[in-house]
Amino acid sequence: MNKNTRVRVLVVEDERKVANALREGLEGEGYEVVVEHTGEGAFFRLNTETFDVILLDLTLPERDGLQVLTTLRGRGVETPVLVLTARDALEDRVLGLDSGADDYLVKPFAFAEVEARIRALVRRGRTTEAVRLAVADLDLDLVTRKVTRAGQPIELTVREFELIEYLMRHEGQVVSRGTLGRDVWKETARTTPLDNVIDVHIARLRRKVDLDHPVKLIHTVRGVGFMLREGEPVTPGMKARETK
Repeated sequence: MNKNTRVRVLVVEDERKVANALREGLEGEGYEVVVEHTGEGAFFRLNTETFDVILLDLTLPERDGLQVLTTLRGRGVETPVLVLTARDALEDRVLGLDSGADDYLVKPFAFAEVEARIRALVRRGRTTEAVRLAVADLDLDLVTRKVTRAGQPIELTVREFELIEYLMRHEGQVVSRGTLGRDVWKETARTTPLDNVIDVHIARLRRKVDLDHPVKLIHTVRGVGFMLREGEPVTPGMKARETK
C-alpha cells in the first residue's frame, strides 16, 4: 500500500491479542490504526473522528457491535464496516449484513484476507470521498498536499501539513495537546517537552495561516487546547476532545 494515502482504520476488538496482531500487521503495511476494546469506546471515537474503514467485532463489552453498527447507519455514517466475528451461523451473517455491514469475515482468519478485504472496501468507499478539505477560505488538497488561503499558496513542512489537516478534519472541535501528541506526533506519553514542541508548531502554523488575514482560523482555548474554525470559538463550558 502507498503510505501517502493515509488510510485510517479503526479496529474494534476486545480480544487484545487479536487487536494487537491486527494493529501490528496493518501498521506494517502503512495503515494508520486506532484500536478500541469496547463498543462504548468505539462509539465515542466514531462521534469525534473520521476513518476510512472499520473492523468491528460483534461481541463487545458495554455496547455490542450490532448496536454500534445500527446506530452509526441510523445517523447516516457510511464508513465501510468489515465485521470480524466468531459467529459463523448463516443467520448471524445475514443479521450483520442487514444491520449495515459491508463485509463479514469469520474468525479465525488469515491476515492477508483481512487486508485484501480492507483494500476492496477502501476503494469502494473512496470513489465518492472528497479529496479536498476546506474551512472558510483555507483549502487543503489531500492528493497534491497543497494548502492555500484565499487562493495564495502556503508552504508547510510535513508536520505542519499533518497538523493543519488534523485540525481541519476536526473543525469546530477543541483538541488538546495530549490528543495532538498521540494522533499527530504518535507519542503515547504526555510530556512537557512535547507540549512545548506542539506549541511551537501551532505558533508557526498560525503565522503562516492567519498573519495576513483579518479573520483568524486557529484559536487557542486557554487551558484546554486548540480549535480551527472561522470566527472566535465559544468557550464557556467547553472541554477538549480527549480520547482513550
